[in-house]
Amino acid sequence: MGKNPSGATLRKIEKSVNYKEGAFQNISPSPVMVEKGDFFKIFKKFLNKPKDTMPPAPLPSIKTDLKNLPDGSPVLVWFGHSSYLLKIEGKHILVDPVFSGYAAPFKFKSAKSFDGTNIYRVDDMPPIDILLITHDHYDHLDYKTVLKLKPTYIVTSMGVTSHLDYWGFDMDKVTELDWNDEAEIMPGITFISKTARHFSGRGFKRAKTLWASFILKTKNHKIYLGGDSGYDRHFREIGEQHGPFDLALLESGQYNEAWKNIHMMPEETVQASIDLKAKTLLPVHWGKFSLALHPWNEPIERAIKKAEELKVNMTTPMIGEPVIIGNNYPISKWWREVL
Repeated sequence: MGKNPSGATLRKIEKSVNYKEGAFQNISPSPVMVEKGDFFKIFKKFLNKPKDTMPPAPLPSIKTDLKNLPDGSPVLVWFGHSSYLLKIEGKHILVDPVFSGYAAPFKFKSAKSFDGTNIYRVDDMPPIDILLITHDHYDHLDYKTVLKLKPTYIVTSMGVTSHLDYWGFDMDKVTELDWNDEAEIMPGITFISKTARHFSGRGFKRAKTLWASFILKTKNHKIYLGGDSGYDRHFREIGEQHGPFDLALLESGQYNEAWKNIHMMPEETVQASIDLKAKTLLPVHWGKFSLALHPWNEPIERAIKKAEELKVNMTTPMIGEPVIIGNNYPISKWWREVL
């Protein structure tokens, strides 16, 4: 559900240096499937997914009072997959919220949230000062969720405004950014849009809107909000230009060798945090949906193993458990208790 860019929006997009031959382009060649014909093999496997792609029992979680998060150091609360809330400089920033229970436009069984993970709703949210949407895939831009939210401002990647406009949002409150654009959305809160290696689309047409990572910059903190991305040189370049970061939220899940160009392996996630010069890594894009063929807990196990090997600081909160940036980083291996 949504609408691809047209009219004045499309004409603006066509002026972007990242838009060529009728679509946005990755910096490096990035076919979604690495080998011709893989799609049909993978589709067949999806029809008979292994049982271990789903947890054997409900996942544990913590129900935090989001409307009364502490002041002072920035606080982050992860809701599973790539959804999380940040309280920073007294403002609430909500990223890629998916509270409908499904990472798809219809109630497909394979896109249903894991038992125990869908404990937060829009009603649980504090007033949202800034809603950030990294790209328009269903597991990041959830129509049912965003329609219920009443954010003061929205920040998103170029072209995603076409969906928001179609759904009736006030475009005066929406800021769209091309790669390397920078905007101070509220006093002292700046977003910088940076490269990601991925794709976009809510239907059969791909790459009509942009996908991006974002740097959240305040007077005292810099946080890297990775969105979705395959591994590439852009992490090192961003680290050299903008690092170090207090925290990097990077995808680690829904990967496969067949689409390694557009989703990182967990070991690459750890290396990307090093490239970015991040002080702490928080792996996301796992723990709520089974959108790939790997065991549900494999992403975090592989990431932990690599982080220990490379001596990378990594935090592993359960859903709803507050992370206090610079102060408290949960490190329990809570998923190992799911039996």
